[in-house]
Amino acid sequence: MAHVFISYRSDDLPEVARVKQALSAAGHNVWLDVEKVNIGDSIVDQINAGLEGATFLVLCMSKNGLSPWMNQEWMSTLARQLNGVNVKILPVKLAGGELPAILADRRYADLAKDWASGVDQLKAALR
Repeated sequence: MAHVFISYRSDDLPEVARVKQALSAAGHNVWLDVEKVNIGDSIVDQINAGLEGATFLVLCMSKNGLSPWMNQEWMSTLARQLNGVNVKILPVKLAGGELPAILADRRYADLAKDWASGVDQLKAALR
């Protein structure tokens, strides 16, 4: 079972919720902010805890672009990876969007083209 942190824009929550459901149904522990950050919690503390516990960061790209929060999440994950932490960034294309230049060489799951196949590829990458 993988520990997965999903990084996304709030505009994409309906699609992200479907991704979360598919990964959870496959037995993975999935961190999603709307379920983990409660009223009165420190948002930064909760996100930091989610990132520290993750072995995978699913970076959800869409036509809405990357938010400042998303940039912080994937950049800190990449820095941890480069420092020897066992964590991997898994890009997912929901609809449109481009990877940041430093991640451009990474293969991504294309859920916009074929949802079922893309989710299957994502689940396979979590093994």
